[in-house]
Amino acid sequence: MNTLNAVSPVDGRYRSKTECLAPYFSEGALIKYRVRVEVEYFIALAERLKAQRPQLAAVAARADELRDIYRHFTDDDALSIKEIEKTTNHDVKAVEYFLKGRFDQLGLSELKEFIHFGLTSQDINNTSVPLSMKECSAEVLLPAYRRVLALLDEKAAEWRDIPMLAHTHGQPASPTTLGKEWGVFAYRLRRQLDELERLPFTAKFGGATGNFNAHLAAFPEVDWRAFGNDFVANHLGLERQQLTTQIENYDMMAAWFDACKRLNVILIDLCRDVWTYVSMEYFKQRIKAGEVGSSAMPHKVNPIDFENAEGNLGLANAILEHLSHKLPVSRLQRDLTDSTVSRNIGVPIAHTLISLASIEKGLGKLLLNEQALYRDLENNWAVVAEAIQTILRSVGYPNPYEALKQLTRTNEKVTAQTISDFVDTLEVSDEVRQRLKALTPHNYIGYTL
Repeated sequence: MNTLNAVSPVDGRYRSKTECLAPYFSEGALIKYRVRVEVEYFIALAERLKAQRPQLAAVAARADELRDIYRHFTDDDALSIKEIEKTTNHDVKAVEYFLKGRFDQLGLSELKEFIHFGLTSQDINNTSVPLSMKECSAEVLLPAYRRVLALLDEKAAEWRDIPMLAHTHGQPASPTTLGKEWGVFAYRLRRQLDELERLPFTAKFGGATGNFNAHLAAFPEVDWRAFGNDFVANHLGLERQQLTTQIENYDMMAAWFDACKRLNVILIDLCRDVWTYVSMEYFKQRIKAGEVGSSAMPHKVNPIDFENAEGNLGLANAILEHLSHKLPVSRLQRDLTDSTVSRNIGVPIAHTLISLASIEKGLGKLLLNEQALYRDLENNWAVVAEAIQTILRSVGYPNPYEALKQLTRTNEKVTAQTISDFVDTLEVSDEVRQRLKALTPHNYIGYTL
């Protein structure tokens, strides 16, 4: 398959931006993670049961050799497992049979029945998938979010003293600074990223219906819950869910999806605001030689990066929403709906990565147009009315709000001269008059950052 034949744009048009996810969420990656969990489980089990089954004591000396099965796992290995699956019609059982074949090659045939010992397929799936999510989050997704955050921090610092007319309800409002408005997005992203990083990745590991039934039947003297906790924590770096059915509870995974969704909502807000600032001419965009903005209108330079990001963030959140609502719900001890749905976990992450790359690109193309910001401030002297009436209130002037309302709600344009003339009519001290006359839309900005 080449990218032109891909059904999904994730693996087609945007493949260059999403291929970094293949080691975590492709079919081959899932198979490799399953092999890894099976091997690590066998090594941990051998260590725990060597007193009961002395032949397992030899495993410790060959642990690195066994780990090489997944460390050096190839596409051909994955294809051989898929070939076994044609017979078994069961993906995890195919992994077990593949490993038994490898054990034969390694001269460990007498130990191969301890592969997948006492487990159900979900003990493998419900550790493999959160492990892939954890590693992808740390190695790919969080760094991508952090790169956007770093750009926002950089712009907020660069533009912290650039005054800008604010708009509430689409109408001119009390001035702010460009840097502070970018700082708002950085602040929001940082808080939600911290929340995302705090969420634990949890796993189900407890046998057919979560009670270690088979393990306890075979070796009743072993504390299997303690073993499971230790294995999941120290061999896989996950947290074991203490009570489950046949499948994991998916509650923490749902929380992770929702945390990603909140981050993406913030970024949608950012994209729409930047798009609007471009339309207001507060920003121009750096032009790249050869690029075309419109097939018909040669003058156009469209904010397509932010439009692309917004669209893909919407797709990501639609799927994240379904994942977080569907996966925690299963009939009785399990049905299979979680299996097919969880295979799509990489899809919203892919759309998110596409969006983050577009936002990075778009931010890099923005050119500040200070003249446009100055123009809008100068054309809206009415916004200092808030400051004037508040100062007048502070000195006990009667009915200041009503006086400013009458001044600013006429059909005549409020200018610097209008404000100056109004201040001259006020019966206030010279000190107050000077404070009022010092106010302009360009300096009435409050705190910056």
